[in-house]
Amino acid sequence: MQKKLEFKGGWAMAFIPIVIFLIICLLYLVVFKVFEMHALAMGAFLGLLIGAIFTQKGHYAKFWDAVYSGVKESVPVGVLLFVIGMFSALIKACNVSSGFVWLADKVNIGGGLFTAFTFLAVCIISSATGSSIGSMFTCFPIFYPAGVLMGSNPAMLAGAIVCAAVFGDNLAPISDTTIISAATQEYTNKEGFADVGGCVSSRFRYSVVGGIISFFLFWIFGGGGTVGSGAEDILAKSMNPASLVMLIPVAIMLIVAVKTRDIYIATSVGIVLGAITGLVFKLITFEDIISVSDGAPKGFFTDGISSMMSTVTLVMAVYGIMGVLNEAGALDKITSGILKSKMGNTVVGTEIAMMLGISVTTLIFGGVTSASMATFGKVQNELGKRAGLHPYRRANLLDGFANSLPVVVPFLSCFAFIGALLSQGYDFIEPLSVVQVSKGMIYCVVLFFVLLYSVLTGWGRKYEGPDGEPVNEPVKTIDQSISTNL
Repeated sequence: MQKKLEFKGGWAMAFIPIVIFLIICLLYLVVFKVFEMHALAMGAFLGLLIGAIFTQKGHYAKFWDAVYSGVKESVPVGVLLFVIGMFSALIKACNVSSGFVWLADKVNIGGGLFTAFTFLAVCIISSATGSSIGSMFTCFPIFYPAGVLMGSNPAMLAGAIVCAAVFGDNLAPISDTTIISAATQEYTNKEGFADVGGCVSSRFRYSVVGGIISFFLFWIFGGGGTVGSGAEDILAKSMNPASLVMLIPVAIMLIVAVKTRDIYIATSVGIVLGAITGLVFKLITFEDIISVSDGAPKGFFTDGISSMMSTVTLVMAVYGIMGVLNEAGALDKITSGILKSKMGNTVVGTEIAMMLGISVTTLIFGGVTSASMATFGKVQNELGKRAGLHPYRRANLLDGFANSLPVVVPFLSCFAFIGALLSQGYDFIEPLSVVQVSKGMIYCVVLFFVLLYSVLTGWGRKYEGPDGEPVNEPVKTIDQSISTNL
């Protein structure tokens, strides 16, 4: 039997890299008030460099072998993120949001209904791009000032944009968090990890139920603002009905992803159809696809790769830390501790432990859900396998709870921080605080209770069948002591 990686002071010292990483996260997000994936990745690599110093004599090389082993597991995730980054950049280049602004103007909506409409529009945009942060930066300058001048409640409108961006992160097959949540959950009865298409189709019910409830809540509570002059000018500058045609290749890509369960095929179809559609309707030119300007590469292909570089770097770093924790036996001890607790005696209890685990991890990581899922995903994987839960179910709870209440907490959420930042710079409205933005993030709160209902009642719960297929009843669990009863 191969000897475990050992540290001076015991196995708990294996957490040094992740502690340093968390300190760096809090430093940038809370103290410096800057959100930059490259900086967070730096914190993870710095943690690894320092953590290696505390290994036992003769274990230094083994430490870095463990890092390499963890990073190897991140390669499929990284490749997929680069591929979907190109499609995401294509949709951004076609400026789909301008089509929704035109639609809002044509139906002459304002106040609470405009807030609800904005939530719906940004949900569609973020699902098409798979980028929560990108959707926020794209949609805020268009929807926020216009909505405020049309009578929307500023805090509710900002919250609608932020949590609609999170909606896409939770559901989009080309989202980094969707990919990470699937890629961390292994099958027990066959080789491989959960496929993205299956995860998306099975989590659709939770996201849509939460979205519908939130839409009406935004409609009810999203008005009450003062109608001001200037909205028409903002809308006029941001309208292009032709951009709505890009929803066709997006819809086809989503259908292919769910039908084939192959995100590579779906993304390839989406890029080809999207590029053709964009060119035909003059939303993009050939220079927007690939070109060079002043000696620098341009186009959505290169933009897509560069936009994902920091996320891929962060994922590699976090997977490296997980490799160390795994080799030191730390992840096994955490999993065993949960399973031996009262919560680990039932399936419902196990799912509650999953909820608490990913929620706390996401809070600690300042709402950086890609990092929190990559960190807690391996623990979730082991817990779920012991309970016989299907990988889809595990991935859905991992992604869903990470994108719910933990991203709402003020001062600990990068989403609330970015939302407050993007509300600045308008003469006719005071900038919002992170607390105000958090109060408007209705969907994230609703999603938490939808998922909690699912855990307590078993709605949507699937177990893994003999050949890896989803079944309604447990066939055989690894740990027979786990009961399906409360």
